[in-house]
Amino acid sequence: MSQLPQLRERATAGRHSAWARVAGLVVAVLAVACLGAAARFEPVAAPASRVDGLAGVPAPPPGRSWAPAPIKADGLRTLARADATGLTLHTAGGPVTFLPGVNLGSSEPGHQPGELPATAEDYRTWFAAMAWLGIRVVRVYTIHPPVFYTELQHYNETHPDRPLYLTQGVYLPDESYVDKGNLYDPTVTSAFTMELRDAVAAAHGRLHRDPLVGRAHGDWTADVTPWLVAWIVGVEWDPEATAATDAGNPAVPAVTGRYFRSTVDASPTERWIAGRLDELATAQAADGRSMPIAFVNWPTTDPLRHPEEPLAAEDLVGVDANHVLATGNWPGGTFASYHAYPYYPDFQRHEPGLQNFVHNGQKDPYAGYLDALRRHHAAAGLPVMVSEFGVPSSIGLAHYGTLGRHQGGHSEAEAMRMDADMLALIQDVGLAGGFVFGWSDEWFKFSWNTIAHQQPADRRQLWHDALTNEQHFGLIANDATGAVNPDPVRLGDVTARVDEAYVHLRFPAGGASKVTVGFDTVPPDTHGGAVAAGPAVAPPAPGAAAARADAAFVLDLAARTGGSWIRADLDPVPLDYDGPAPSQRDGWLRYRLNTNRDLVVPSTGERLPAEFVDVGVLRYGRWDPHEPGSDSRALWYLDGADVVVRVPWALAGFADPSSKRVLVPKGHEPTTVEATGVGLVISRDGVDRDAGTLTWNNWQRVGYSERLKPGAIAVRDAMMRAAARGERAA
Repeated sequence: MSQLPQLRERATAGRHSAWARVAGLVVAVLAVACLGAAARFEPVAAPASRVDGLAGVPAPPPGRSWAPAPIKADGLRTLARADATGLTLHTAGGPVTFLPGVNLGSSEPGHQPGELPATAEDYRTWFAAMAWLGIRVVRVYTIHPPVFYTELQHYNETHPDRPLYLTQGVYLPDESYVDKGNLYDPTVTSAFTMELRDAVAAAHGRLHRDPLVGRAHGDWTADVTPWLVAWIVGVEWDPEATAATDAGNPAVPAVTGRYFRSTVDASPTERWIAGRLDELATAQAADGRSMPIAFVNWPTTDPLRHPEEPLAAEDLVGVDANHVLATGNWPGGTFASYHAYPYYPDFQRHEPGLQNFVHNGQKDPYAGYLDALRRHHAAAGLPVMVSEFGVPSSIGLAHYGTLGRHQGGHSEAEAMRMDADMLALIQDVGLAGGFVFGWSDEWFKFSWNTIAHQQPADRRQLWHDALTNEQHFGLIANDATGAVNPDPVRLGDVTARVDEAYVHLRFPAGGASKVTVGFDTVPPDTHGGAVAAGPAVAPPAPGAAAARADAAFVLDLAARTGGSWIRADLDPVPLDYDGPAPSQRDGWLRYRLNTNRDLVVPSTGERLPAEFVDVGVLRYGRWDPHEPGSDSRALWYLDGADVVVRVPWALAGFADPSSKRVLVPKGHEPTTVEATGVGLVISRDGVDRDAGTLTWNNWQRVGYSERLKPGAIAVRDAMMRAAARGERAA
């Protein structure tokens, strides 16, 4: 957690907290009665936590021990093994055949991931919260700071029967293979080899690294290998660079390592991966341990063919785990690991075999795709794990999915329900585990249809964009608190304040039935590009009398509907889509995002028009998660005689509010101008009233508070059901 000012914790998680705790106690007592003497009691009160809402989650019911109980195989201590029967974790309570987990990133609000800012207190808080939510495995993508391993060891030693198992990942430190088109480049290979060795040493608690930008450093002294259930290494392979690697290295020899080998059908990329997995296994075997080792993959480079995929790069090349196999000397085995989501690539929307797959009585292409992966890898005796899945709880949306599982546009409660359903689906189709993405919302993330709107890019982590779906995948919300600008200001009859995510406004309705809130942001002396002579040349916003605004919220108080509008010459869509513009309304457009470009299905020749989402729909309702019926996407409501509004920075036209930069598209290129603030004009039934200019201090540091998203109990319940099913299936 940032050391900056934070909001105080709420004592409860809303009106359901008391009965939820009682219900949890009842469930625990009943479970003990059923399980008998073999069961272990667990705490009936949530751990003291700064995570708002955790106290309202019922206690996990007691159950059998998940303490590690490795077996000896081929002279190696083997905690888990993957083979044709599935993936099996050996615990004191018996074998477990399904691993429910969560992905933990390496960043926090206000930081880039390479800064690795998390503290011992952060990890201590998160591990306790994860376990309380029924999570059994935490997966990381890279070597975390030493305190991660120290705190994980401490947590597991103090909770021996409900430990958090670790799946360790390793990035490619040198990703220049993308530009070079060659994984065999010596600098790429040597950097990854060294990182693998360091990761093994870190997990064993015997690593020292000097400071170096972009990586963790210090002294690792905690040995977490008793709970190291698997490795998943590598990255989501770039398709063009992978194809270039294959084309440029046809004569590289097969890999015949002691622990991993490539098959005769292996591509040069697959041989390169086999060599790295053998290096990793060799380092682990030197310490007398074995566990499943796999590499990262995703649908873009899966080994299946997708003739209905409209984008050539999404079906250009395959990387097949069936061609990278463990030898008989490696009892931990290997498995196929995928980052697989229900909304991308597009073949899920067009492939007949997936469209017709039935799961739980309905056609479900995502289930069909996962089943196709299972069947493919079963031919080589490999289990399959979905090491990333989930949907984001954002106002913005980047891609439409099947069965409403879109890449954004969900409320927090809806996203949590979908995540819970997908975890059950993953287990239903016979896969070995599912790791939800991710633990907490990440402010530094970008998405293809908003990345050009966020300028400068190196300040993206300093504010939280409601339109960028990638920032909203977490089970934990990181709510902006306005560290540098905590206090509201009065502008006439308007009360206003800003934080890292929104402009917050409250003003009297004044008996009006329709209200337009105009945002004057572009300086009047701005010239060139898309803005010819500043905002004065633009026509009035819908519902306003004077030409003052550059963006506007138009609210119908009686109908409780609203829309976000942008001047047509400030519309950001041309930055992402080079196609015809929609019809204007007197020089104004509803705020849209492009979610798909014009495409052609290659197998049928069907032409698919570009797709857009109207993020200018302003939902009416409360957004405080402690209030009944709240919706995290809501942006305005009536509170007695007052109108209460929160304005996402992007809908006000900002490219970076932390430095007051406003987006001014110049053709298809993003440019910005510096604003003095936001001029506010409130128009009630067509009568304008200038409230003045809202200003704030630029910020270099952020404030935020952690909050469990509404509906996360559904994920918690799904995690516990998945773990219990994995016990019974063993």
